[in-house]
Amino acid sequence: MNEKIKVFIVDDSMLFRKVLIDNLSQNPNIEVVGYAIDAFDAERKIPAVKPDVVTVDVEMPRLNGIDFVKKLLPIYAVPVILVSSLNLNVFEALSAGAVDFVRKPDMSMSINTNTFLNTLMSKIFIASRAKIKVPAKAVPPAVPVAALGGNKPFGLNAYNTVIAIGASTGGTEATLQVLKDLPADTPGIVVTQHMPEGFTKMYADRLNRLCHMKVKEAQSGDAIERGQVLIAPGDYQMKVVRVGNRYSVNCYSGEKVSGHRPSVDVLFQSVADTAGASSVGIIMTGMGRDGADGLLSMKKKGAFTIGQDAESCVVYGMPMVAYNIGAVKTQVSCSNISNVLLKHLYSL
Repeated sequence: MNEKIKVFIVDDSMLFRKVLIDNLSQNPNIEVVGYAIDAFDAERKIPAVKPDVVTVDVEMPRLNGIDFVKKLLPIYAVPVILVSSLNLNVFEALSAGAVDFVRKPDMSMSINTNTFLNTLMSKIFIASRAKIKVPAKAVPPAVPVAALGGNKPFGLNAYNTVIAIGASTGGTEATLQVLKDLPADTPGIVVTQHMPEGFTKMYADRLNRLCHMKVKEAQSGDAIERGQVLIAPGDYQMKVVRVGNRYSVNCYSGEKVSGHRPSVDVLFQSVADTAGASSVGIIMTGMGRDGADGLLSMKKKGAFTIGQDAESCVVYGMPMVAYNIGAVKTQVSCSNISNVLLKHLYSL
């Protein structure tokens, strides 16, 4: 029998701590080993109880959850899940090494609270198996375009290519690592990242500040065009559609696919159907198998497919399944994906 996952809760609200402790403790695979009322209390207690996963409230007095994560992880590497309202700074904590986040519910609505608790439990199981990646320094600025061969023209057929990226746990930083190293005139990119509604807009805005390409949260009808990245909006499916010789996206409130909305499988399958061999599929870190079948469809249609390798993944799930079913043409580290992609585009 597997040992229980030891969870430590950091939250200044007595009511919310009680909700978390009471509900997480009902799960036979989870043991709540302690709690802290603020970051300083947590700093004292965590090394003693040695939890497998820590949940951290973002909005706390004295030292907020973001700064606490930045302080904790370099000295005590433990998987951290942030519990956050709609807060842009959550991405700073992910950049500092937090594994994932979940949106804090409206406690007056039991449906929202139940959804939150189910999501949190799922993320706790994933985080317990995740690799902690503490960066040596803050997110570096984008590499100068000239250093990327930015003055070198892409192949004649490169601009007819649709590039699709799919990721889940650990994907916010992994996708940034790929995109920041691409020149401003890179062919159009579409991205599905498992993320709640509201956060995808903030994520797109953050990427737009850090990358050479323009990045925005997608809206139905947006064209896929040179120099632009479209991020699937949270709680919507996103497909690529073709009208004449142009590609655009359709965002709609459909059923969950592979357990997700947005789903990487939905995106990849639509790219296989519309762009076929004139496409590139990139599957990155994340739990489960979302995207694997869609990537296989892309490869069967002649697309060039890339999978992130196990060593560089926070969770080697989606890329592993894709690799095992034969959907991945080449498997490389996250830091090398942009180089492999550019080499392919230059060859077209």
